Amino acid sequence: MTARSLLEILTAPVLGDVRHGFFTRKGGASSGVFGGLNCGAGSSDQSEAVQINRARVAAAMEVPPEALVSVHQVHSARAVTIDTCGPSPARADGMATATPGLALAVLTADCQPVLFRDPEAGVIGAAHAGWRGALDGVLEATVEAMESLGARRESIRAGIGPTISQRAYEVGPEFLDAFLAEDPGNSRFFANGEGDRYHFDLPGYSLARLRGLGLAAAEWTRHCTYGDPERFYSYRRSVHRGEVDYGRLVSVIRL
Repeated sequence: MTARSLLEILTAPVLGDVRHGFFTRKGGASSGVFGGLNCGAGSSDQSEAVQINRARVAAAMEVPPEALVSVHQVHSARAVTIDTCGPSPARADGMATATPGLALAVLTADCQPVLFRDPEAGVIGAAHAGWRGALDGVLEATVEAMESLGARRESIRAGIGPTISQRAYEVGPEFLDAFLAEDPGNSRFFANGEGDRYHFDLPGYSLARLRGLGLAAAEWTRHCTYGDPERFYSYRRSVHRGEVDYGRLVSVIRL
């Protein structure tokens, strides 16, 4: 059995036949709290293990490792266009490309990986969307970057991969206030918790924003990162367990 065959790759039916995948932690070379397919170079994992993991992901996507393109994620609302191989020095959280052979990769550990496709224009996109980026507009910025390459939003399809679900996402009143300041209607994405706590529906909020853009379709795979430690890394779960660090999941789409 090959290392590649041990990988678990989830897909979003909404994206159709474009090669893409939301990789779980299974089948990787990392150990300890990173056990599995940790692709986060910014973690304290051994760099050799991370490189092996990324090479396995690239092989699964049928591209050379240097064609697995990512950006320096900073929880921003910035998206960039990509047309060359190798890691981009850009500080951004969204990417778009129309260049065949490139694979756009985003890293997450509770935040949302969102993959985009316009099958008619031959343009793809990827976004790292935590609550801050989603609130500030990273999904819209990624769609706009795709449009700059010839995509049409009414043809774009978007899939949200494994992310923290509402049941596991407890927040405080100041968090609620930030969303109500943007739009009082955002209260529908919050459920009452204990005391002054609330539970926030991050994928529900992002689906509403994506659908508000007039895209062809948008769906969530309905996998919760917090509640499935065998398959997913989770920043919040690592904090609750008192672990020193956590792995990063990778999600990829390629032309």
